[in-house]
Amino acid sequence: MAPSAKTGWTSSRIAYIASRVYFVLIIFQIPLFRVPCRSGMCTTPIQVTSSQLIANEVFPPFIVKALLYPGAIVNGLLRNMTFPSWDNLLHMYNLTEAKNASAVVDLQRLEVLAGSYFSVAGALVGLINPGRMTLFGTLLVVWGLVKEGILGKPANTDPTKAVYVYPTIVVALVCAFSSIRYNVKKEVRNGQAAPVAKPLKSSAKSKLK
Repeated sequence: MAPSAKTGWTSSRIAYIASRVYFVLIIFQIPLFRVPCRSGMCTTPIQVTSSQLIANEVFPPFIVKALLYPGAIVNGLLRNMTFPSWDNLLHMYNLTEAKNASAVVDLQRLEVLAGSYFSVAGALVGLINPGRMTLFGTLLVVWGLVKEGILGKPANTDPTKAVYVYPTIVVALVCAFSSIRYNVKKEVRNGQAAPVAKPLKSSAKSKLK
């Protein structure tokens, strides 16, 4: 195997693994952060996205339940070895009254909200074709958390609603970056200008005669 082909295969393999790990982090609701949201306190991008979808009634509730159920199963098995009830899923995540909650809590954290949307969509799309959506979403979430945690915007006086960042967000960021490395290299390679063919000496001389 040629060195370039081997390098390309390795890069594609890294992107494949990274996109799958990112999918597991998002879909199985591994805590990445803790921020106030319409359903109370959200710890994953799916929870932020679900609270917004329920509040705005963008999709039917069963679609939101389908997003939440894999993570609910994992959490139920880890805590008390039980499967969560499908009918009680929205109540379990405190989403039954999300549409009556104030929208200010989300408007103050637009970066986290938008980043969560991109992270969830990128995790799903990444199973087919890893791309930049996961990295863009993760960076938006990180910037929103940094802005609130370090710069104090918006200001928070309630210790129970303080923003917290879990170390797993570093894993998500690394996976999001690694999942696009192969695509970037491929696009750069395809975007290089094709070499211009030089005329043969015999044809050049024939034109000069």
